Amino acid sequence: MTQLLDGIAAILTLQNLLLLMGGVLIGMIVGVIPGVGPSAGLAILLPVTFGLDPTGAIVMLAAVYYGSMYGGTITSVLINTPGESATVASTFDGYPLAKQGRAGPALVMAALASFVAGTIGALLLSFAAPITADFAKTFGPPEYFLIVIAGLLTVIVILRGNKLLGALSALIGFAIGTVGIDIGGGEQRYTFGSVDLINGVDFIPVAIGLFAVGEVLHTLWRGGHLEKLDFFGVSARQRGFWPTRKDYRESVGPSLRGSFLGFGVGLTPGAGATVASLMAYNVEKSISRTPGKFGKGALPGLVGPEAANNAASSGAMVPLLTLGIPGGGATAVLLGGFLMWGLQPGPLLMQQNPEFAWGLIASMFLGNVMLLLVNVFCIRGFASIARVPFRMLGPIVIVLCVLGTFAVNKSLLDVQIMLVCGVLGFFMRIYGLSPAALVIALVLGPLAEESLRQTMVISHGSLDVFLQRGTSMAILCFIAFLFAIPVIKNPLRRASQAALQLVSARHRQAKAVDDREHV
Repeated sequence: MTQLLDGIAAILTLQNLLLLMGGVLIGMIVGVIPGVGPSAGLAILLPVTFGLDPTGAIVMLAAVYYGSMYGGTITSVLINTPGESATVASTFDGYPLAKQGRAGPALVMAALASFVAGTIGALLLSFAAPITADFAKTFGPPEYFLIVIAGLLTVIVILRGNKLLGALSALIGFAIGTVGIDIGGGEQRYTFGSVDLINGVDFIPVAIGLFAVGEVLHTLWRGGHLEKLDFFGVSARQRGFWPTRKDYRESVGPSLRGSFLGFGVGLTPGAGATVASLMAYNVEKSISRTPGKFGKGALPGLVGPEAANNAASSGAMVPLLTLGIPGGGATAVLLGGFLMWGLQPGPLLMQQNPEFAWGLIASMFLGNVMLLLVNVFCIRGFASIARVPFRMLGPIVIVLCVLGTFAVNKSLLDVQIMLVCGVLGFFMRIYGLSPAALVIALVLGPLAEESLRQTMVISHGSLDVFLQRGTSMAILCFIAFLFAIPVIKNPLRRASQAALQLVSARHRQAKAVDDREHV
Protein backbone atom coordinates (compact mmCIF):
# COMPACT_ATOMS: atom_id res chain seq x y z
CA MET A 1 0.00 0.00 0.00
CA THR A 2 2.90 2.35 0.68
CA GLN A 3 4.23 1.80 -2.83
CA LEU A 4 0.76 2.33 -4.27
CA LEU A 5 0.41 5.64 -2.41
CA ASP A 6 3.86 6.64 -3.68
CA GLY A 7 2.67 5.83 -7.19
CA ILE A 8 -0.42 8.01 -6.75
CA ALA A 9 1.79 10.84 -5.50
CA ALA A 10 4.01 10.46 -8.59
CA ILE A 11 0.98 10.74 -10.88
CA LEU A 12 -0.43 13.84 -9.15
CA THR A 13 1.49 16.32 -11.26
CA LEU A 14 -0.16 18.70 -13.70
CA GLN A 15 1.57 17.17 -16.70
CA ASN A 16 0.70 13.57 -15.83
CA LEU A 17 -2.92 14.44 -14.99
CA LEU A 18 -3.30 16.24 -18.33
CA LEU A 19 -1.76 13.27 -20.15
CA LEU A 20 -4.08 10.94 -18.28
CA MET A 21 -7.12 13.02 -19.21
CA GLY A 22 -5.93 13.27 -22.80
CA GLY A 23 -5.46 9.50 -22.97
CA VAL A 24 -8.94 8.92 -21.54
CA LEU A 25 -10.58 11.22 -24.09
CA ILE A 26 -8.58 9.84 -27.01
CA GLY A 27 -9.36 6.29 -25.88
CA MET A 28 -13.07 7.10 -25.82
CA ILE A 29 -12.86 8.51 -29.36
CA VAL A 30 -10.86 5.51 -30.57
CA GLY A 31 -13.45 3.17 -29.07
CA VAL A 32 -16.36 5.08 -30.56
CA ILE A 33 -15.00 5.00 -34.13
CA PRO A 34 -16.09 1.63 -35.55
CA GLY A 35 -13.27 -0.42 -37.05
CA VAL A 36 -10.34 1.32 -35.35
CA GLY A 37 -10.02 -0.36 -31.95
CA PRO A 38 -7.35 0.01 -29.23
CA SER A 39 -4.56 -1.75 -31.15
CA ALA A 40 -4.78 0.62 -34.12
CA GLY A 41 -5.27 3.67 -31.88
CA LEU A 42 -2.21 2.85 -29.79
CA ALA A 43 -0.12 2.14 -32.88
CA ILE A 44 -1.04 5.52 -34.40
CA LEU A 45 -0.41 7.43 -31.16
CA LEU A 46 2.87 5.74 -30.24
CA PRO A 47 5.03 8.19 -32.26
CA VAL A 48 3.27 11.16 -30.65
CA THR A 49 4.61 10.21 -27.21
CA PHE A 50 8.32 10.30 -28.12
CA GLY A 51 8.90 13.73 -26.62
CA LEU A 52 7.41 12.79 -23.26
CA ASP A 53 8.98 11.21 -20.20
CA PRO A 54 8.42 7.43 -19.97
CA THR A 55 5.97 7.54 -17.06
CA GLY A 56 3.72 10.16 -18.63
CA ALA A 57 3.85 8.48 -22.04
CA ILE A 58 2.93 5.01 -20.77
CA VAL A 59 0.23 6.45 -18.50
CA MET A 60 -1.32 8.14 -21.53
CA LEU A 61 -1.11 5.02 -23.72
CA ALA A 62 -2.54 2.82 -20.96
CA ALA A 63 -5.43 5.30 -20.57
CA VAL A 64 -6.08 5.00 -24.31
CA TYR A 65 -6.07 1.21 -23.93
CA TYR A 66 -8.70 0.90 -21.21
CA GLY A 67 -10.55 4.05 -22.31
CA SER A 68 -11.28 2.46 -25.68
CA MET A 69 -13.07 -0.35 -23.84
CA TYR A 70 -15.56 2.23 -22.58
CA GLY A 71 -15.95 3.94 -25.95
CA GLY A 72 -16.72 0.77 -27.88
CA THR A 73 -19.88 0.32 -25.82
CA ILE A 74 -21.48 3.48 -27.22
CA THR A 75 -21.56 2.25 -30.81
CA SER A 76 -22.54 -1.25 -29.66
CA VAL A 77 -25.63 0.12 -27.93
CA LEU A 78 -26.62 2.91 -30.30
CA ILE A 79 -25.91 1.52 -33.77
CA ASN A 80 -25.38 -2.22 -33.15
CA THR A 81 -21.76 -1.85 -34.31
CA PRO A 82 -19.04 -2.90 -31.85
CA GLY A 83 -16.12 -0.47 -31.75
CA GLU A 84 -13.86 -3.53 -31.49
CA SER A 85 -14.17 -7.25 -30.84
CA ALA A 86 -14.30 -6.95 -27.03
CA THR A 87 -17.67 -5.17 -27.21
CA VAL A 88 -19.39 -7.68 -29.51
CA ALA A 89 -21.25 -9.20 -26.55
CA SER A 90 -22.54 -5.74 -25.62
CA THR A 91 -24.59 -5.61 -28.83
CA PHE A 92 -26.64 -8.68 -27.86
CA ASP A 93 -28.77 -6.78 -25.33
CA GLY A 94 -27.48 -3.22 -25.60
CA TYR A 95 -29.00 -2.55 -29.02
CA PRO A 96 -32.41 -4.06 -28.11
CA LEU A 97 -32.44 -1.78 -25.05
CA ALA A 98 -31.78 1.22 -27.31
CA LYS A 99 -34.62 0.18 -29.62
CA GLN A 100 -36.89 0.11 -26.58
CA GLY A 101 -36.00 3.75 -25.86
CA ARG A 102 -33.67 2.84 -22.96
CA ALA A 103 -30.36 3.85 -24.52
CA GLY A 104 -29.68 6.31 -21.67
CA PRO A 105 -30.04 3.82 -18.79
CA ALA A 106 -28.12 1.19 -20.79
CA LEU A 107 -25.12 3.47 -21.35
CA VAL A 108 -25.12 4.82 -17.78
CA MET A 109 -25.24 1.34 -16.26
CA ALA A 110 -22.55 0.14 -18.68
CA ALA A 111 -20.36 3.05 -17.54
CA LEU A 112 -20.95 2.26 -13.87
CA ALA A 113 -20.20 -1.43 -14.43
CA SER A 114 -17.02 -0.51 -16.26
CA PHE A 115 -16.00 1.77 -13.39
CA VAL A 116 -16.61 -0.95 -10.80
CA ALA A 117 -14.74 -3.51 -12.88
CA GLY A 118 -11.84 -1.15 -13.63
CA THR A 119 -11.46 -0.26 -9.95
CA ILE A 120 -11.63 -3.91 -8.81
CA GLY A 121 -9.21 -4.87 -11.60
CA ALA A 122 -6.72 -2.17 -10.58
CA LEU A 123 -6.97 -3.27 -6.94
CA LEU A 124 -6.36 -6.92 -7.86
CA LEU A 125 -3.49 -5.82 -10.10
CA SER A 126 -1.91 -4.04 -7.12
CA PHE A 127 -1.74 -7.34 -5.22
CA ALA A 128 -1.21 -9.80 -8.10
CA ALA A 129 1.65 -7.97 -9.83
CA PRO A 130 4.16 -8.05 -6.91
CA ILE A 131 3.36 -11.71 -6.16
CA THR A 132 3.84 -12.70 -9.80
CA ALA A 133 7.03 -10.62 -10.03
CA ASP A 134 8.51 -12.33 -6.95
CA PHE A 135 7.76 -15.73 -8.47
CA ALA A 136 9.21 -14.70 -11.84
CA LYS A 137 12.51 -13.71 -10.19
CA THR A 138 13.33 -17.42 -10.08
CA PHE A 139 13.21 -17.56 -13.89
CA GLY A 140 16.36 -18.13 -15.90
CA PRO A 141 16.88 -18.25 -19.68
CA PRO A 142 15.19 -21.69 -20.01
CA GLU A 143 12.07 -20.48 -18.21
CA TYR A 144 11.91 -17.25 -20.23
CA PHE A 145 12.12 -19.18 -23.49
CA LEU A 146 9.37 -21.58 -22.41
CA ILE A 147 7.11 -18.81 -21.09
CA VAL A 148 7.37 -16.99 -24.45
CA ILE A 149 6.45 -20.19 -26.29
CA ALA A 150 3.58 -20.82 -23.86
CA GLY A 151 2.27 -17.28 -24.37
CA LEU A 152 2.29 -17.67 -28.14
CA LEU A 153 0.64 -21.08 -27.96
CA THR A 154 -2.06 -19.68 -25.70
CA VAL A 155 -2.80 -16.98 -28.27
CA ILE A 156 -3.00 -19.58 -31.05
CA VAL A 157 -5.19 -22.01 -29.08
CA ILE A 158 -7.70 -19.34 -28.04
CA LEU A 159 -7.89 -17.79 -31.52
CA ARG A 160 -11.10 -18.44 -33.37
CA GLY A 161 -10.87 -20.21 -36.70
CA ASN A 162 -8.05 -22.31 -38.07
CA LYS A 163 -5.29 -22.89 -35.51
CA LEU A 164 -2.79 -23.62 -38.29
CA LEU A 165 -3.41 -20.14 -39.72
CA GLY A 166 -2.80 -18.71 -36.23
CA ALA A 167 0.51 -20.59 -36.03
CA LEU A 168 1.40 -19.37 -39.53
CA SER A 169 0.73 -15.77 -38.42
CA ALA A 170 3.10 -16.22 -35.48
CA LEU A 171 5.78 -17.70 -37.75
CA ILE A 172 5.51 -14.68 -40.08
CA GLY A 173 6.08 -12.46 -37.04
CA PHE A 174 9.12 -14.50 -36.04
CA ALA A 175 10.46 -14.23 -39.60
CA ILE A 176 10.15 -10.43 -39.61
CA GLY A 177 11.87 -10.36 -36.22
CA THR A 178 14.96 -12.13 -37.63
CA VAL A 179 15.77 -9.24 -40.00
CA GLY A 180 18.93 -7.37 -38.93
CA ILE A 181 22.12 -8.43 -37.18
CA ASP A 182 22.53 -11.95 -35.81
CA ILE A 183 23.05 -11.50 -32.06
CA GLY A 184 25.27 -14.58 -31.94
CA GLY A 185 27.68 -14.17 -34.84
CA GLY A 186 27.17 -10.58 -35.96
CA GLU A 187 26.23 -11.47 -39.56
CA GLN A 188 23.52 -9.59 -41.44
CA ARG A 189 20.28 -11.49 -41.94
CA TYR A 190 17.74 -10.72 -44.68
CA THR A 191 18.83 -7.08 -45.04
CA PHE A 192 19.32 -7.45 -48.85
CA GLY A 193 22.17 -4.97 -48.68
CA SER A 194 20.04 -2.19 -47.16
CA VAL A 195 21.76 -0.13 -44.49
CA ASP A 196 18.37 0.89 -43.07
CA LEU A 197 17.54 -2.74 -42.22
CA ILE A 198 20.72 -3.49 -40.25
CA ASN A 199 18.93 -2.65 -36.99
CA GLY A 200 15.93 -4.76 -38.01
CA VAL A 201 12.38 -3.87 -38.94
CA ASP A 202 11.00 -1.27 -36.57
CA PHE A 203 7.97 -2.33 -34.58
CA ILE A 204 5.92 0.85 -35.15
CA PRO A 205 5.43 0.71 -38.96
CA VAL A 206 4.49 -2.97 -38.73
CA ALA A 207 1.92 -2.36 -35.98
CA ILE A 208 0.43 0.72 -37.65
CA GLY A 209 0.20 -1.03 -40.99
CA LEU A 210 -1.34 -4.26 -39.70
CA PHE A 211 -3.88 -2.75 -37.36
CA ALA A 212 -4.75 0.71 -38.69
CA VAL A 213 -4.24 0.59 -42.47
CA GLY A 214 -5.26 -3.08 -42.67
CA GLU A 215 -8.49 -2.36 -40.80
CA VAL A 216 -9.31 0.62 -43.04
CA LEU A 217 -8.77 -1.45 -46.19
CA HIS A 218 -10.84 -4.31 -44.80
CA THR A 219 -13.70 -1.96 -43.87
CA LEU A 220 -13.68 -0.48 -47.38
CA TRP A 221 -13.59 -3.98 -48.89
CA ARG A 222 -16.69 -5.11 -46.98
CA GLY A 223 -18.52 -1.90 -47.94
CA GLY A 224 -18.39 -0.15 -44.58
CA HIS A 225 -18.19 3.25 -46.32
CA LEU A 226 -21.62 2.62 -47.87
CA GLU A 227 -23.42 1.51 -44.70
CA LYS A 228 -26.28 3.61 -43.36
CA LEU A 229 -26.40 3.21 -39.60
CA ASP A 230 -29.65 3.04 -37.65
CA PHE A 231 -28.86 5.49 -34.87
CA PHE A 232 -30.69 5.81 -31.55
CA GLY A 233 -29.69 9.13 -29.97
CA VAL A 234 -29.64 9.87 -26.25
CA SER A 235 -30.23 13.03 -24.30
CA ALA A 236 -30.17 13.83 -20.61
CA ARG A 237 -33.38 15.84 -21.12
CA GLN A 238 -35.31 12.81 -22.29
CA ARG A 239 -37.54 11.14 -19.77
CA GLY A 240 -36.03 7.93 -18.46
CA PHE A 241 -32.42 8.81 -19.19
CA TRP A 242 -31.21 7.79 -15.72
CA PRO A 243 -31.44 4.17 -14.49
CA THR A 244 -34.15 3.13 -12.05
CA ARG A 245 -33.67 1.42 -8.69
CA LYS A 246 -34.58 -1.87 -10.35
CA ASP A 247 -31.77 -1.34 -12.88
CA TYR A 248 -29.26 -0.83 -10.07
CA ARG A 249 -30.44 -3.95 -8.22
CA GLU A 250 -30.25 -6.07 -11.37
CA SER A 251 -26.72 -4.86 -12.15
CA VAL A 252 -24.92 -5.39 -8.84
CA GLY A 253 -24.42 -9.14 -9.22
CA PRO A 254 -23.43 -9.10 -12.93
CA SER A 255 -20.95 -6.26 -12.28
CA LEU A 256 -19.15 -8.15 -9.51
CA ARG A 257 -19.20 -11.50 -11.30
CA GLY A 258 -17.98 -9.94 -14.54
CA SER A 259 -15.20 -8.09 -12.72
CA PHE A 260 -13.62 -11.15 -11.13
CA LEU A 261 -14.22 -13.37 -14.16
CA GLY A 262 -12.75 -10.80 -16.53
CA PHE A 263 -9.64 -10.25 -14.40
CA GLY A 264 -9.03 -13.99 -14.18
CA VAL A 265 -9.40 -14.44 -17.94
CA GLY A 266 -7.20 -11.40 -18.59
CA LEU A 267 -4.35 -13.03 -16.66
CA THR A 268 -4.11 -15.70 -19.37
CA PRO A 269 -1.97 -14.51 -22.30
CA GLY A 270 -4.03 -14.58 -25.48
CA ALA A 271 -7.46 -14.80 -23.84
CA GLY A 272 -8.16 -11.07 -23.72
CA ALA A 273 -11.30 -9.02 -23.26
CA THR A 274 -13.25 -10.64 -26.11
CA VAL A 275 -13.17 -14.08 -24.52
CA ALA A 276 -13.93 -12.58 -21.10
CA SER A 277 -16.99 -10.66 -22.30
CA LEU A 278 -18.46 -13.67 -24.13
CA MET A 279 -17.88 -15.90 -21.09
CA ALA A 280 -19.54 -13.34 -18.82
CA TYR A 281 -22.57 -13.16 -21.11
CA ASN A 282 -22.92 -16.95 -21.07
CA VAL A 283 -22.59 -17.01 -17.27
CA GLU A 284 -25.29 -14.38 -16.77
CA LYS A 285 -27.64 -16.12 -19.18
CA SER A 286 -27.08 -19.53 -17.59
CA ILE A 287 -27.80 -18.38 -14.01
CA SER A 288 -30.63 -15.99 -14.87
CA ARG A 289 -34.17 -16.82 -13.76
CA THR A 290 -35.43 -15.34 -17.04
CA PRO A 291 -32.97 -16.49 -19.73
CA GLY A 292 -35.61 -15.89 -22.39
CA LYS A 293 -35.14 -12.12 -21.97
CA PHE A 294 -31.50 -12.30 -23.05
CA GLY A 295 -31.08 -11.02 -26.57
CA LYS A 296 -34.24 -8.95 -26.21
CA GLY A 297 -32.99 -6.24 -23.87
CA ALA A 298 -31.84 -7.79 -20.58
CA LEU A 299 -29.71 -5.35 -18.62
CA PRO A 300 -27.54 -8.08 -16.99
CA GLY A 301 -26.67 -9.22 -20.52
CA LEU A 302 -25.05 -5.81 -21.09
CA VAL A 303 -23.61 -5.11 -17.63
CA GLY A 304 -21.85 -8.48 -17.20
CA PRO A 305 -19.84 -8.37 -20.46
CA GLU A 306 -19.01 -4.69 -19.93
CA ALA A 307 -17.57 -5.40 -16.49
CA ALA A 308 -15.66 -8.41 -17.83
CA ASN A 309 -13.96 -6.67 -20.77
CA ASN A 310 -12.79 -3.76 -18.61
CA ALA A 311 -11.52 -6.02 -15.82
CA ALA A 312 -9.71 -8.13 -18.44
CA SER A 313 -7.72 -5.08 -19.54
CA SER A 314 -6.42 -4.79 -15.96
CA GLY A 315 -5.70 -8.51 -15.76
CA ALA A 316 -3.72 -8.38 -19.00
CA MET A 317 -1.34 -5.89 -17.36
CA VAL A 318 -0.11 -8.56 -14.91
CA PRO A 319 1.76 -10.78 -17.42
CA LEU A 320 2.80 -7.66 -19.34
CA LEU A 321 4.43 -5.95 -16.34
CA THR A 322 5.83 -9.00 -14.55
CA LEU A 323 6.77 -11.37 -17.39
CA GLY A 324 6.98 -9.09 -20.42
CA ILE A 325 4.36 -11.25 -22.17
CA PRO A 326 1.60 -9.33 -24.02
CA GLY A 327 -1.83 -10.94 -24.07
CA GLY A 328 -3.04 -9.38 -27.32
CA GLY A 329 -2.44 -6.84 -30.02
CA ALA A 330 -3.02 -3.78 -27.81
CA THR A 331 -0.72 -4.95 -25.02
CA ALA A 332 1.88 -5.91 -27.67
CA VAL A 333 1.88 -2.26 -28.79
CA LEU A 334 2.24 -1.20 -25.15
CA LEU A 335 5.19 -3.56 -24.79
CA GLY A 336 6.75 -1.94 -27.85
CA GLY A 337 6.40 1.40 -26.07
CA PHE A 338 8.12 0.02 -22.95
CA LEU A 339 11.07 -1.22 -24.99
CA MET A 340 11.45 2.05 -26.91
CA TRP A 341 11.91 3.94 -23.64
CA GLY A 342 14.48 1.44 -22.42
CA LEU A 343 12.15 -0.20 -19.91
CA GLN A 344 12.24 -4.00 -19.90
CA PRO A 345 9.00 -5.44 -18.44
CA GLY A 346 9.72 -8.42 -16.25
CA PRO A 347 10.27 -9.46 -12.64
CA LEU A 348 12.84 -6.73 -12.03
CA LEU A 349 10.72 -3.85 -13.34
CA MET A 350 8.94 -3.26 -10.03
CA GLN A 351 12.27 -3.45 -8.21
CA GLN A 352 14.40 -1.29 -10.53
CA ASN A 353 11.70 1.19 -11.63
CA PRO A 354 9.13 1.16 -8.80
CA GLU A 355 8.03 4.76 -9.39
CA PHE A 356 7.18 3.88 -13.00
CA ALA A 357 5.42 0.55 -12.32
CA TRP A 358 3.39 1.79 -9.36
CA GLY A 359 2.67 5.09 -11.09
CA LEU A 360 1.13 3.16 -13.98
CA ILE A 361 -0.98 1.06 -11.61
CA ALA A 362 -2.07 4.14 -9.64
CA SER A 363 -3.06 5.93 -12.85
CA MET A 364 -5.64 3.22 -13.50
CA PHE A 365 -7.56 4.21 -10.35
CA LEU A 366 -7.61 7.88 -11.34
CA GLY A 367 -8.31 7.05 -14.99
CA ASN A 368 -11.40 5.05 -14.09
CA VAL A 369 -12.82 7.98 -12.12
CA MET A 370 -12.23 10.28 -15.11
CA LEU A 371 -13.80 7.77 -17.47
CA LEU A 372 -16.92 7.47 -15.32
CA LEU A 373 -17.44 11.24 -15.27
CA VAL A 374 -16.79 11.57 -19.00
CA ASN A 375 -19.14 8.67 -19.82
CA VAL A 376 -22.06 9.82 -17.74
CA PHE A 377 -22.00 13.51 -18.63
CA CYS A 378 -20.64 13.47 -22.19
CA ILE A 379 -22.38 10.45 -23.70
CA ARG A 380 -24.30 12.47 -26.29
CA GLY A 381 -21.15 14.24 -27.49
CA PHE A 382 -19.28 10.99 -28.03
CA ALA A 383 -22.35 9.39 -29.57
CA SER A 384 -22.33 12.05 -32.30
CA ILE A 385 -18.87 10.83 -33.40
CA ALA A 386 -20.43 7.50 -34.30
CA ARG A 387 -22.56 9.27 -36.92
CA VAL A 388 -19.53 10.44 -38.93
CA PRO A 389 -19.47 8.28 -42.12
CA PHE A 390 -16.48 6.02 -42.62
CA ARG A 391 -15.79 7.50 -46.06
CA MET A 392 -14.64 10.60 -44.18
CA LEU A 393 -12.84 8.81 -41.32
CA GLY A 394 -10.92 6.37 -43.53
CA PRO A 395 -8.75 8.94 -45.36
CA ILE A 396 -8.06 10.77 -42.08
CA VAL A 397 -6.79 7.54 -40.49
CA ILE A 398 -4.53 6.82 -43.49
CA VAL A 399 -3.00 10.32 -43.37
CA LEU A 400 -2.37 10.00 -39.63
CA CYS A 401 -0.71 6.62 -40.20
CA VAL A 402 1.68 8.03 -42.81
CA LEU A 403 2.56 11.12 -40.74
CA GLY A 404 3.00 9.11 -37.52
CA THR A 405 5.23 6.51 -39.17
CA PHE A 406 7.44 9.09 -40.87
CA ALA A 407 7.78 11.13 -37.66
CA VAL A 408 9.51 8.28 -35.81
CA ASN A 409 12.76 7.99 -37.80
CA LYS A 410 12.16 10.44 -40.68
CA SER A 411 12.47 7.39 -42.94
CA LEU A 412 10.55 6.81 -46.16
CA LEU A 413 11.46 3.12 -45.87
CA ASP A 414 9.39 2.94 -42.67
CA VAL A 415 6.42 4.44 -44.56
CA GLN A 416 6.87 1.84 -47.31
CA ILE A 417 7.04 -0.98 -44.74
CA MET A 418 3.91 0.40 -43.07
CA LEU A 419 1.95 0.44 -46.34
CA VAL A 420 3.14 -3.06 -47.27
CA CYS A 421 2.12 -4.30 -43.82
CA GLY A 422 -1.24 -2.59 -44.30
CA VAL A 423 -1.86 -4.65 -47.45
CA LEU A 424 -0.58 -7.73 -45.58
CA GLY A 425 -2.99 -7.03 -42.72
CA PHE A 426 -5.87 -6.68 -45.19
CA PHE A 427 -5.20 -10.09 -46.75
CA MET A 428 -4.65 -11.64 -43.32
CA ARG A 429 -8.14 -10.60 -42.28
CA ILE A 430 -9.66 -11.92 -45.51
CA TYR A 431 -8.01 -15.33 -45.27
CA GLY A 432 -8.39 -15.80 -41.53
CA LEU A 433 -4.85 -15.12 -40.31
CA SER A 434 -4.24 -13.21 -37.07
CA PRO A 435 -2.48 -9.81 -37.11
CA ALA A 436 -2.39 -9.91 -33.29
CA ALA A 437 -0.45 -13.20 -33.29
CA LEU A 438 2.00 -11.76 -35.83
CA VAL A 439 2.68 -8.64 -33.75
CA ILE A 440 3.07 -10.62 -30.53
CA ALA A 441 5.54 -12.96 -32.23
CA LEU A 442 7.42 -9.97 -33.67
CA VAL A 443 7.81 -8.44 -30.20
CA LEU A 444 8.66 -11.70 -28.43
CA GLY A 445 10.79 -13.22 -31.20
CA PRO A 446 14.07 -11.50 -30.25
CA LEU A 447 13.49 -12.38 -26.57
CA ALA A 448 12.86 -16.02 -27.47
CA GLU A 449 15.97 -16.17 -29.66
CA GLU A 450 18.20 -14.55 -27.04
CA SER A 451 16.94 -16.74 -24.19
CA LEU A 452 17.29 -19.92 -26.29
CA ARG A 453 20.89 -19.02 -27.22
CA GLN A 454 21.69 -18.35 -23.55
CA THR A 455 20.10 -21.66 -22.57
CA MET A 456 22.16 -23.57 -25.11
CA VAL A 457 25.35 -21.89 -23.86
CA ILE A 458 24.50 -22.79 -20.25
CA SER A 459 23.73 -26.43 -21.10
CA HIS A 460 26.51 -26.80 -23.71
CA GLY A 461 23.92 -27.53 -26.37
CA SER A 462 21.90 -30.08 -24.39
CA LEU A 463 18.08 -29.87 -24.21
CA ASP A 464 18.10 -31.76 -20.91
CA VAL A 465 18.29 -28.42 -19.10
CA PHE A 466 14.53 -28.00 -19.63
CA LEU A 467 13.90 -31.22 -17.70
CA GLN A 468 16.27 -30.51 -14.83
CA ARG A 469 14.55 -27.43 -13.38
CA GLY A 470 11.25 -27.56 -11.51
CA THR A 471 9.84 -24.34 -12.97
CA SER A 472 10.74 -25.44 -16.49
CA MET A 473 8.96 -28.75 -15.94
CA ALA A 474 5.83 -26.94 -14.74
CA ILE A 475 5.81 -24.70 -17.83
CA LEU A 476 6.39 -27.75 -20.06
CA CYS A 477 3.34 -29.41 -18.49
CA PHE A 478 1.31 -26.30 -19.24
CA ILE A 479 2.53 -26.34 -22.85
CA ALA A 480 1.54 -30.03 -23.12
CA PHE A 481 -1.90 -29.08 -21.81
CA LEU A 482 -2.19 -26.38 -24.51
CA PHE A 483 -1.39 -28.97 -27.18
CA ALA A 484 -4.01 -31.28 -25.69
CA ILE A 485 -6.82 -28.71 -25.67
CA PRO A 486 -7.76 -29.11 -29.38
CA VAL A 487 -7.82 -32.89 -28.92
CA ILE A 488 -9.98 -33.01 -25.78
CA LYS A 489 -12.16 -29.98 -26.54
CA ASN A 490 -14.80 -31.78 -28.65
CA PRO A 491 -15.20 -34.80 -26.30
CA LEU A 492 -15.52 -32.44 -23.33
CA ARG A 493 -18.07 -30.34 -25.19
CA ARG A 494 -20.14 -33.44 -26.05
CA ALA A 495 -19.91 -34.66 -22.44
CA SER A 496 -21.00 -31.27 -21.07
CA GLN A 497 -23.93 -31.10 -23.52
CA ALA A 498 -25.01 -34.62 -22.50
CA ALA A 499 -24.79 -33.64 -18.83
CA LEU A 500 -26.86 -30.49 -19.44
CA GLN A 501 -29.48 -32.50 -21.32
CA LEU A 502 -29.64 -35.01 -18.45
CA VAL A 503 -30.04 -32.23 -15.87
CA SER A 504 -32.71 -30.57 -18.01
CA ALA A 505 -34.61 -33.85 -18.40
CA ARG A 506 -34.55 -34.46 -14.64
CA HIS A 507 -35.70 -30.89 -14.06
CA ARG A 508 -38.65 -31.41 -16.41
CA GLN A 509 -39.55 -34.69 -14.70
CA ALA A 510 -39.44 -33.06 -11.26
CA LYS A 511 -41.59 -30.19 -12.52
CA ALA A 512 -44.09 -32.62 -13.97
CA VAL A 513 -44.32 -34.44 -10.62
CA ASP A 514 -44.84 -31.14 -8.78
CA ASP A 515 -47.59 -30.16 -11.23
CA ARG A 516 -49.41 -33.48 -10.71
CA GLU A 517 -49.17 -33.13 -6.94
CA HIS A 518 -50.50 -29.57 -7.19
CA VAL A 519 -53.47 -30.74 -9.29
